Amino acid sequence: MAKPRVLLTPHFRRMDEIFDRPTVERLHDFAELVWGVDNPMPEDDFLAALPDVDALVFGTWEYGGDGIRRAGPRLRAVLEVAGGHSHPELDYEYLFDRNIPIGSCAPAFGPAVAEMALALTLAASRRVVESDRGFRTGTERYLHAGNDGAFSLQGKTVGFIGCGGLARGLQPLLEPFDVTILGYDPWIQGDELAARGIRAVASLEEIMGTADVVYVLAVPTATNRGMISGELMSRLRPSDVLVVISRAHVVDFDALTELLIEERFRAGIDVFPSEPLAPDHPIRGAGSAVLTAHLAGALPEALLEIGRMVVDDLETIFDGRPPH
Repeated sequence: MAKPRVLLTPHFRRMDEIFDRPTVERLHDFAELVWGVDNPMPEDDFLAALPDVDALVFGTWEYGGDGIRRAGPRLRAVLEVAGGHSHPELDYEYLFDRNIPIGSCAPAFGPAVAEMALALTLAASRRVVESDRGFRTGTERYLHAGNDGAFSLQGKTVGFIGCGGLARGLQPLLEPFDVTILGYDPWIQGDELAARGIRAVASLEEIMGTADVVYVLAVPTATNRGMISGELMSRLRPSDVLVVISRAHVVDFDALTELLIEERFRAGIDVFPSEPLAPDHPIRGAGSAVLTAHLAGALPEALLEIGRMVVDDLETIFDGRPPH
């Protein structure tokens, strides 16, 4: 019996970045691989191969608005390895109409991103970075003086703006601190949040005015650009911490920068409106912010988890079961 054919064009990712040897060997055990190299697959070759494959795995969609319509009746799954559904030319409606599942590798980054969110929280709340800076310049402050304005995470109220996958990864890391969790997410019902131990709030104003630590975990959409406005952020107190860990798209970054320079609150920030960030961007001078260069998810372990997820799902699909 012929093996199912998998068209694999991972660019912009590299094969060895997301597939270790055991994972590739597993894939070859149950599937015939088409392309499967780092370079972008030429469009003519891609369109010629697509009618005769059972699954498509891609990194960047480079094949036009009608490209996916060349898929034949064998196509059973489309899995992306970029990290999010940000492929405007891919005809999602066509895939929906054919009941072809579309898989995102974003969950592979969840544990690593959650870990970084906790690290940024502790660095900001315990003033770790300020103390380190002091040592570098010989101005460190000891004991009580060095803890001025610091706070323990134990027993605090935290807020999730967005309660999807990133929140699911972060919540178990926060539970040992005995925190109260508020959640704002118009896409998730309150009873579902309650079952997860999250108290739903009706407005961003409530979450920004109540929580000691606020996590921006929402994924970017066409309607939530700049949703976290300067007015909302002004509700935070000087001791509060805002952690921006999903996408800068969701935050009014100019207002965020201005408020941090004024030391209106503290922040941990891993994502920026443009990357690399301009060398003269004023947020670089905000002493109340802990800044990391989009490091949260880009761990080697997380990238290799992408390959394992892809192979797990393909094996499941070809076995006639729904993917994870």
